[in-house]
Amino acid sequence: MALLSDAEIEARLAGLEGWRRSGAAIEKAFQREGFVGAVAFVDALVAPAEAMNHHPDLAVSWDTVTVTISTHSEGGLTEADFELAAKIDAL
Repeated sequence: MALLSDAEIEARLAGLEGWRRSGAAIEKAFQREGFVGAVAFVDALVAPAEAMNHHPDLAVSWDTVTVTISTHSEGGLTEADFELAAKIDAL
């Protein structure tokens, strides 16, 4: 899968609310109802990530889950990262 150019990344970010670029990745913090809500959100991420065989990095801090997505095998951002971000937003 081909890496996206900076212009392509910026254009795709414009279509995703709340996501920002963080080096060679994109990330977004999702606030949920307490720790149980945060863990339930993480559990909901499993199906779309597994279906795509594309797995985000996750950080849980009580009621907030920070999702970081990058195509590690390519060393940066690809179309798959933005596809997964859109699926996560739809949860």
